[in-house]
Amino acid sequence: MSTVVSIIVGVLLLGVIIIFHEFGHFLMCKMYNVAVPQFYVGFGPKLCSFQKGETLFSIRLLPFGGACQMASPEDPDVDPERTINSKKPLIKLCIYVAGPVFNFILAFLVSLIVIGFVGYDSPVATRVAENGPAYEAGIRVGDVITGYNDMSVHLGRELAVELRYDPIDGSPIEITYERDGEEHIATVTPAYNRLYRLGFSYMLDDNRAVVSAINTDGALYAAGVRQGDVIVAMDGEKIATGKDLNSYIGIHPFTGDVVCVSVERNGTVHDYFVTPKVIEDYDAGLSFNSNYRSELDGLAVIKYSYYELRYNVVGTLKSLVMLFTGKLSTDDVGGPVRIVEELDNTIEATEDQGTFIVVMNLINWIIVLSANLGVMNLLPIPALDGGRILFALIELVRRKPIPPEKEGIVHLVGVILLLVLTVLIFFKDIVRLFT
Repeated sequence: MSTVVSIIVGVLLLGVIIIFHEFGHFLMCKMYNVAVPQFYVGFGPKLCSFQKGETLFSIRLLPFGGACQMASPEDPDVDPERTINSKKPLIKLCIYVAGPVFNFILAFLVSLIVIGFVGYDSPVATRVAENGPAYEAGIRVGDVITGYNDMSVHLGRELAVELRYDPIDGSPIEITYERDGEEHIATVTPAYNRLYRLGFSYMLDDNRAVVSAINTDGALYAAGVRQGDVIVAMDGEKIATGKDLNSYIGIHPFTGDVVCVSVERNGTVHDYFVTPKVIEDYDAGLSFNSNYRSELDGLAVIKYSYYELRYNVVGTLKSLVMLFTGKLSTDDVGGPVRIVEELDNTIEATEDQGTFIVVMNLINWIIVLSANLGVMNLLPIPALDGGRILFALIELVRRKPIPPEKEGIVHLVGVILLLVLTVLIFFKDIVRLFT
């Protein structure tokens, strides 16, 4: 039943995001007198439609996209002066960029709701190892981290993404922090460690111990555990929450001995016998909050809603860089099926905390997906807004348009490649579900 709910919620969330994106294009078309014969959400056969003015609005069967179809010279019933091709390049730029911009606007507006109701994740130091590098540099539990090297920090998740993007090595780290309203700067030299690790991460909270991220070259992944699985026991000892798991690991640090990890997946518990891998790395002896929320009010809600938007945009860009540099694997890439699976995990992990928390977590997905869609559509890929923006910029520099038939061929090739990629991701998600 939860999966059915997740599918319905996923379709509704994607529908809202797509409608907002296409409405950005539609609004600019109306502003600059470009005819819009069709405006639709989804692809394939029409489920329902209605005509308003010159535009046919419709909802289609497959909820994987949509379009604000702008008039072109091939449309016989449209005044040539109202086609997109007839407009100056700067007007084209405004129209094409409006979709991604509206995605960012939607993410910001939803951030106002989430931040206003549940607050933000203050980047406060939650653990400072006694006599460790951070402790020796003067940092203490309760200090609020406001800077990491050249990066300003406002959310704990910002720092978490940065550490994944650029892991700690032996180089000194400059950490700016606040204590009692005063700002301090500490230089932390990470210590070399030789530790046994399973290669996964989880949220240190009162929710179930969901595997939130997993290293594809780690011991747990090799044993068969996957992202989204829920750890329910370690060596026979029951694990109910992320805090339980953290406490267990603290009391029973991993060695070279085999560990029995009991994992729940789709309602069934599986036992995996895992030999931790030796990891040689560097550690600052510092942990920080990236999950618990602190309440805000007044103008601070607006400020931190902007930081929430920035975090999601920057996080998407860094994820793309990590994907193309090999720091992320294709297992970290997913499509609509993966989104539904993650929504299902969200509902399952938070349903014990009440309807309000479930709704807030689901609404938060609009921020993530809308910001992600905005960034992806700005990439200079044919058939996407970024590809059309690139052609408009070329036209602006050349002072003459590229022949429509040539641009059309490029975008057609882009559409075919995107469809192939979509099918591959969809197939991969389905295979991953059953394996």
